[in-house]
Amino acid sequence: MDWLTTVDHKKIAILYLLAGGLFFIFGGLEAILIRVQLMYPDQHIFVGDTFNQLTTMHGTTMIFLAAMPAIFAFMNAVIPLQIGARDVAFPFVNALGFWLFFFGGVLLNTGWFLGGAPAAGWTAYSPLASLQDPNSAYHGVDFYVLGLQIAGAGTLIGGINFLVTIINMRAPGMTFMRMPMFTWASFITSALILFAFPVITVGLVELMFDRIFGGAFFDVGRGGNPMLWQHLFWIFGHPEVYILILPAFGIISDVVSTFSNKRLFGYSSMVFATALIGFLGFMVWVHHMFTDGIGPVANAIFGIATMAIAVPTGVKIFNWLFTLWGGSIRFTTANLWATAFIPTFVMGGVTGVMLAVPAADFQYHDSYFVVAHFHYVIVGGLVLALFAGCYYWWPKMFGRMLSETLGKWHFWTFFIGFHLTFFPQHFLGLMGMPRRVFTYLPNQDLDVGNLISSIGAFGMGIGFIIFLINIAASWAKPANAVADPWDGRTLEWTIPSPPPEYNFKQTPLVRGLDAFFKEKVAGNKEMTPAEPIGSIHMPSPSILPFVLSLGFFIAGYGFMYHHYVVSGIGGVLMLGSMFLRSVYDDHGFHIEPEELEDKGVKS
Repeated sequence: MDWLTTVDHKKIAILYLLAGGLFFIFGGLEAILIRVQLMYPDQHIFVGDTFNQLTTMHGTTMIFLAAMPAIFAFMNAVIPLQIGARDVAFPFVNALGFWLFFFGGVLLNTGWFLGGAPAAGWTAYSPLASLQDPNSAYHGVDFYVLGLQIAGAGTLIGGINFLVTIINMRAPGMTFMRMPMFTWASFITSALILFAFPVITVGLVELMFDRIFGGAFFDVGRGGNPMLWQHLFWIFGHPEVYILILPAFGIISDVVSTFSNKRLFGYSSMVFATALIGFLGFMVWVHHMFTDGIGPVANAIFGIATMAIAVPTGVKIFNWLFTLWGGSIRFTTANLWATAFIPTFVMGGVTGVMLAVPAADFQYHDSYFVVAHFHYVIVGGLVLALFAGCYYWWPKMFGRMLSETLGKWHFWTFFIGFHLTFFPQHFLGLMGMPRRVFTYLPNQDLDVGNLISSIGAFGMGIGFIIFLINIAASWAKPANAVADPWDGRTLEWTIPSPPPEYNFKQTPLVRGLDAFFKEKVAGNKEMTPAEPIGSIHMPSPSILPFVLSLGFFIAGYGFMYHHYVVSGIGGVLMLGSMFLRSVYDDHGFHIEPEELEDKGVKS
């Protein structure tokens, strides 16, 4: 009950990490099955619609249900600590965001057991996704439409919450230009979420009306236009790529700086580069649609805008290299992931610039070259950074140190497996292998590349299993991590591991960039407090976020199967929860100074 009702950002972080890890396993298994089918030519293991369901669910699960919650896990665990806050701005909304995401993800995955998962690709292009036989028992794309609407609502309110938290709840002295890079990256990511997610919500609502209520947004025969879906999807879809990668940039910045024992090189240029990437991310969506016949002028404009993103990204790459340059580098597991990220992400970025050339894109489009590019950016970028973040912040979140030995085994098996999987796919694509095909003929020079690719996928799977073993091994040991195991530079390392419920006994006074390191240099073992010890106000736990999200979940099934009694039950749960939240005046509770002393917590 404690976990179902919690509004504590640190526990919600753990819930996000657990849920994201679970969906990561599902998405990984789907990827393994895809590679099993493509390991040899002309196999008949997963064919036709089964293969389409695997590719659709792999992409959708990994992006919306594995990567996003992992990012939100770190944002929840770290941002309030890095800015010296006791909680997020809206703890209730924070819990609601998690449960909406979770129930949306569960709804999407139940398609496997209820007639078939969505099979229209993770981009769900119309008319393939919008055609619906009213007499068919197959509701695959309905699971996609309703599951992503519910999960997306959770992400949107989470982004708003973090925007308000970072703007309003920074400790005294924590100016914007003293914030750690992970906080900056998360701030800009939250702004991208605010503008991008309403667009996909509109697209999904239109697709829902087409499929469930007989609408005609994408039906050419009735005046609709399938290109409308592509525009709406990619106006969201390209910023989504930066919603995923910008927090990864923030993690890498913090990890590289800590383990080089140096202040991050070019801090202000990193901030402006991050903001510029976020801005340009909205200017490039048509590069996914170069082959749609929009015309040479539009293609040229969006091609140039796409190349322009390479400039602020290059600024970041050089700043990380200059941070490492001349530093006292410690190759902990976290730093291995972070330093491996840099060349790997550059490789993904270079192929991105190649795809930005419209004439070349006509050749690369919908080939395995695009698959290789995308995975080099998302796995070689985001997933490597998430593992760096896991090893870096695990002691702060759980009070336990992960094994460095197992961590390095995890790194090398996953990293080598990753390059074996996706490097050959560049060449498979250049030799003409289309994406989303479930077989290929022998003796077309595609056999060896696909075999190596499938072997690499098993290597990545073994690496992840080692990570799970590492977690289990650390969990068997007592929680004995010290407050500052890495000689950290930012505020989260000033408090015990794991942090107490209220984070900071006294709000810290920030006197510069890398606030904790600045105090260490001055000879202080602790942060100077900005306030006397006093009564700490805390929010009350609530079951309403869980019940409200459950209402959405139940109503979704009702709409999908046209059982409006079921929709009504879900609606009653939703509206009832909203009503109770509105009329019940919850003042929370206070932790008094005597209780702080009793717990023996040092500020």
